[in-house]
Amino acid sequence: MPASFRVATYNIHKCRGLDRRVLPDRIAGVLRELDADVIALQEVLSIEGGAPEDDQASFIASKLSGYSCHFGENRRLRGGAYGNVILSRLPATSVRNYDITWRGREARGCLRADVIVPGGEALHIFNVHLGTAFIERRHQARRLLSLDVLRSDDITGPRIVVGDFNEWTAGLASRLMSREFETVDLSRHIRRSRTYPGILPLLHLDHFYFDGHLLLEAFSLHRTRRSLIASDHLPMVAQFRLPAAESAA
Repeated sequence: MPASFRVATYNIHKCRGLDRRVLPDRIAGVLRELDADVIALQEVLSIEGGAPEDDQASFIASKLSGYSCHFGENRRLRGGAYGNVILSRLPATSVRNYDITWRGREARGCLRADVIVPGGEALHIFNVHLGTAFIERRHQARRLLSLDVLRSDDITGPRIVVGDFNEWTAGLASRLMSREFETVDLSRHIRRSRTYPGILPLLHLDHFYFDGHLLLEAFSLHRTRRSLIASDHLPMVAQFRLPAAESAA
């Protein structure tokens, strides 16, 4: 039977909501609602042994049943680690964090997790948070599409690239990624082309890119009373299916 799985991406903004309160438990509540097999989080703080507000990665993982937690540190913040997280209830065989920082700008990274979907196929998830400067993102897009990262020779299965690309307008990063991957057409699934900020969407910052032989079955913007206040971003969730022939292989 063809393998079907759900992937989500969510910039949790250090768990600081629109009410200015830092509530990791509220973020965990949003994540439970998603019922995703793999969740990519950006802007996560991890001060080991600290209060939930400080050790966000560990606290959120402890509140979710059946997920492994993989942290990609991009820089130090308040004496702890700060970066991206991948939560997975699919078996992870390998995890790697790539440095995509450009010329003294804020340190940025791309966290990769190789997981096994039902049926035994390898799936490569890349969790990205690009910079805020135009030239910076041009460099980072080229770095992502290099032989070291997205075109690495150790990639054996389909790729999904998600995260906060910080492109206020369609720039080189979007064009390069769209040449390599399929992308979710928001207007076809949620009848809007902008998703950020959640309360009053003006921009399209969060993206899903995926290899063309993956079948996109469903896509949604998780817009609930809780998610609208928990962060300035909203979670995006996509359900994919591997074609039967590939699953059998």
